[in-house]
Amino acid sequence: MDEATREFRAPRTITPTDLGDDLARLVWESFSDFVSEGETATAFDQLQLVDDEGNPDTRAVEESLIFLMWAHTRGVQQAFFGRAPSELLKQALDELHSAVFEDLVANGTPRTQLPLFEQRVGARYSEYHQAAENSDADLARAVLRHLAGGREAPDAVTAVVAERALAVAGPLRDYLEEVELIPA
Repeated sequence: MDEATREFRAPRTITPTDLGDDLARLVWESFSDFVSEGETATAFDQLQLVDDEGNPDTRAVEESLIFLMWAHTRGVQQAFFGRAPSELLKQALDELHSAVFEDLVANGTPRTQLPLFEQRVGARYSEYHQAAENSDADLARAVLRHLAGGREAPDAVTAVVAERALAVAGPLRDYLEEVELIPA
């Protein structure tokens, strides 16, 4: 193997702060795709989560953001399992969440609403983690219960949400396997 190939394959290093910032950008990109593109937008229509002008329901939008934050968090946890110190991983995930929360405030969410939102995030993470331990379908059903306000979702919509979870966590985990988390 030549030197250039060895350098290309060498793990990239990143600090918890930089990883948290990168993850926040990825969450927002995934969020934008999730609420506006292709099959997911159709799923919002099927669940009647859009108004007459085609705008997604505010609660469903917030629940989508929570789900995508969870999916990125889980992808990071899986990627660094057993190979990064837990304190560095916790710092990176704290940075991710802080960046997303600050973005919410910068885009009009009153700071006074953040503690309640954080509580919802924690509750959903716990529920989604338990559901994901069972199956992708159980995870999708848990997510959809919150997206649809407790209404039952068609199997096709459940499949779309399950695919989205895999589409987020899988490539992220694969990418991060080449990354070494280091102290700042």
